[in-house]
Amino acid sequence: MSKSKCQMRFYEELNDFLPPGRRKVRFIHEFQRRASVKDMIEALGVPHTEIDLILVNGQSVDFSHIVQDGDHISVYPLFETFDIQPLVRVRLRPLRVSRFVLDVHLGKLARYLRLLGFDTLYRNDYDDAELAHLASMERRILLTRDRDLLKRAVVTHGYYVRAVEPRRQVEEVVARLDLYRAIQPLQRCARCNGLLAEVSKQEVWERLPSETRRSIEIYWECGECSQLYWEGSHMPHIRRFIDSLQARAGGGVPKTGPVAELGQ
Repeated sequence: MSKSKCQMRFYEELNDFLPPGRRKVRFIHEFQRRASVKDMIEALGVPHTEIDLILVNGQSVDFSHIVQDGDHISVYPLFETFDIQPLVRVRLRPLRVSRFVLDVHLGKLARYLRLLGFDTLYRNDYDDAELAHLASMERRILLTRDRDLLKRAVVTHGYYVRAVEPRRQVEEVVARLDLYRAIQPLQRCARCNGLLAEVSKQEVWERLPSETRRSIEIYWECGECSQLYWEGSHMPHIRRFIDSLQARAGGGVPKTGPVAELGQ
């Protein structure tokens, strides 16, 4: 049985998933069986959640398009500066609220996202099936270092985190998903993701170190795990980091909400 051939070209960061010889160039791909463009793309290693637009012979198609012999296929990631709404996008509309679920490799990133105010689920014992289920049923964006996890059909919104160092990871995610103006710092518990609420000093007096009692007047408590927060010595560092993120979008740190430090 003779093989069919198509020409393929992947753009921008989608090349991260390809072997060096196929990056940033148009290449010939041979295939024998009937296949959708989604199956063919994922067989090459690119998760469908990373894709925003597919052109076949210059026409926009969805994931169900059946690839034909001689097709010219161009695959594009999320467009950040161009309006392509008149074209057919392969992804669902962006989620109105950015909520996340993270895999086992991204515990420190989860802490950063919570400090920035994002609803972020993380446990170090979630298995792949649980992660995919949470992403689908709770309409969360799945962040992962496992590209195969993003290929699960049930996952509609996800992102493969390229960076390894946690601070670089949060910078990457905020930039890639354009979350700058959604940042509401220190609304959530970095430990468990619960919401913080202000409590009186008298309510938590017995739980405070003696030095803190003397120097700090305002406190917040997690409604889920009862972790206490207050403005401590690490706060200038946290503020500078948040400032640096929001400065990239021309914004400033919101003035409302608790300003806190975990672990004091």
